[in-house]
Amino acid sequence: MAQNDLPSIFRDFDPLEDKMLRIIDNDGNIVSKDLMPVLDDRTITDAYKQMLYERIADEMAISFQRQGRMYTYTPNLGQEAIHIAAGMNIRDEDWLVPAFREMGTLLAKGVTMKEMFLFYSGNEHGGSFKNAKHVLPIAISIGTQLHHATGIGYSVKYRKRDEVVFTFIGDGGTSEGDFSEALNFAGVWKVPVVFTIQNNQYAISVPVSSQTNSINLAVKSVAFGIPGIKVDGNDFFAMYLAYKTALEYARSGRGALLIEAFTYRLGAHTTSDDPTKYREKVEEKRWRLVDPLIRLKRYMENQGIWNIDEERLKEEYKLQIDKEFIEAENNKSYPLGDLFQYMYTDIPDELKRQKQKYEQFLSWKEKRK
Repeated sequence: MAQNDLPSIFRDFDPLEDKMLRIIDNDGNIVSKDLMPVLDDRTITDAYKQMLYERIADEMAISFQRQGRMYTYTPNLGQEAIHIAAGMNIRDEDWLVPAFREMGTLLAKGVTMKEMFLFYSGNEHGGSFKNAKHVLPIAISIGTQLHHATGIGYSVKYRKRDEVVFTFIGDGGTSEGDFSEALNFAGVWKVPVVFTIQNNQYAISVPVSSQTNSINLAVKSVAFGIPGIKVDGNDFFAMYLAYKTALEYARSGRGALLIEAFTYRLGAHTTSDDPTKYREKVEEKRWRLVDPLIRLKRYMENQGIWNIDEERLKEEYKLQIDKEFIEAENNKSYPLGDLFQYMYTDIPDELKRQKQKYEQFLSWKEKRK
């Protein structure tokens, strides 16, 4: 990888020097005017609205789960700037290979909240994403999606398609062998894949300081011969510029890139997790002060372009999201047989027993109504 072939921001923010790309500070003031992406007021306003929609949908999903109306869910709170910046750069023909904490990017690609609610209710039809082009299902197993991404990237390059693959992983996932294997393959074959590490400081209960002895996570790109950059993940404009630059680089045929989005998981790892057991309230309070929505709103206020009736918009979003949840909750299209009949040619006795027990449970449940 020749240094002069790198995009300028990847040269200027060398992960070996632990530099971090940032364009606005915590109060919404521009600190890197020369790097500010050219976005009109309407686009910036739309970005805030998308981030707000993801925030509301996320809060409501947690509420539905707590009511016992949905199964284990993975909150997105605090990481919206990453998701929306990626979503505003990813094109219809590009590929999205998600992990499990990229709600805003999934929505940008055409996935519906109804489909996500179905998925988190145990209905596999929720992972089909019928109207979202080139989107793979949510990957719960840590790291496995990166192999899919590099494989698709190799196919794109082999067929000379004008497509780029976006894929995501958490800081904990960088310790999986899949991570190193995928990046090594991507570096060798120069596939058009944009890797994002969402460094939200914790892999369930393990802090990133116990995950690696590297100076940061972006520096892991160096060993694989691909460009890497550490970006303020709570700064929408920095994330937007990083994705715009990465997309152009990957499309040009020069290969893969790695973006470390430095952020914080304000909520629990999943709704089965209790973060109070492994982190301090003072730390959470400190990170809430750099909430990506607050920072973008402050920028808009500073620039005199804030014109959103936020409370009215929240109510509109809540009604829309609630409608999609009700549709998902009332969906009866998933045949019971689909749970059992596709694993074996001849269903073994144990699965037959489980199916019978489940049918008995459903019958009992129906009689209670």
